[in-house]
Amino acid sequence: MPSFHQDARIIITCNKRLSIYLEKEVKELGFKIVRAFSSGIELKGTLNDCMWLNLNLRCASQVLYSIRSFECNNPTQLYEAAASIEWENIFEKDGYFSVTSTVDHPTINNSLFANVKVKDAIVDRFRQKMQERPNSGSDLSRTVIHLFWKDETAEIFIDTSGETLAKHGYRKIPGKAPMLEGLASATLLATNWNFHSPFINPMCGSGTIAIEAALMATNRRPGLFRDNYGFKHLLEFDVNFYQKRKKSLFEQIIDLPGLEIVASDVSVDAINISRINAAAAGVEALIQFKVCDFADTPSRKTNRELFISILNMAKGWVTNTN
Repeated sequence: MPSFHQDARIIITCNKRLSIYLEKEVKELGFKIVRAFSSGIELKGTLNDCMWLNLNLRCASQVLYSIRSFECNNPTQLYEAAASIEWENIFEKDGYFSVTSTVDHPTINNSLFANVKVKDAIVDRFRQKMQERPNSGSDLSRTVIHLFWKDETAEIFIDTSGETLAKHGYRKIPGKAPMLEGLASATLLATNWNFHSPFINPMCGSGTIAIEAALMATNRRPGLFRDNYGFKHLLEFDVNFYQKRKKSLFEQIIDLPGLEIVASDVSVDAINISRINAAAAGVEALIQFKVCDFADTPSRKTNRELFISILNMAKGWVTNTN
């Protein structure tokens, strides 16, 4: 079985066009990038490394840890390869698991069929070896297994994240057409904001961009707001090691005197929702909330300087994503 200290291929996924910001985050955490592509990056590391990545990354979706790569030309080969994996040494026989997949193969016209083949292989393996089987379904809150199958090569991963990391866990009320927190983080990274100049978020909606700005400026990591990940349901999971890693997130929060973040909206409801979400993230006191028109958003800068700053931020985002 994979040990929490055993190196393997790690794939970190993200929304398309965000990988350059994900790559920046991963490098800042001290990891070496093996390969970058449009929807993620590849590196090598352990399950303990996956734990740290899950707790820290802002732009990522899933952190996938490879346990088997094999030649695969049909569903039978997929089943046989999956059944040969020692699942009984990976998670509990009375546990719960789900299977997700990304499949591009001519023998499969519905990825759910591939999911079922992997699920059946896991269940049959448990029955054969343990005379008992775990439950399975679509819920991603426990052990999650991911299949990637393209052309003649398939790979099976442990999804160490479970629920997507792009949702950072603090937003209590989404508001109308909310921006995903991971996308908001990438937007901020694209602006190259230095944390010292005023940050203005007019038309703030549910406040996601302003909240992510406050979190980023004070080094508050997404792992502060979430306590369930796929790796926690593996047999060798060390709760004491996890708690130490979690504690370190609180210790690295910084105070930034003079930080100015302003969030404004003409909607009273939007500002109320923003305040609730900011309070859940622990940054309400760091953001000035104003009910006003775009042009009347207050700042230490003049309105003309403010408009130029926002325009330059938007140009930076467009330039870096094209």
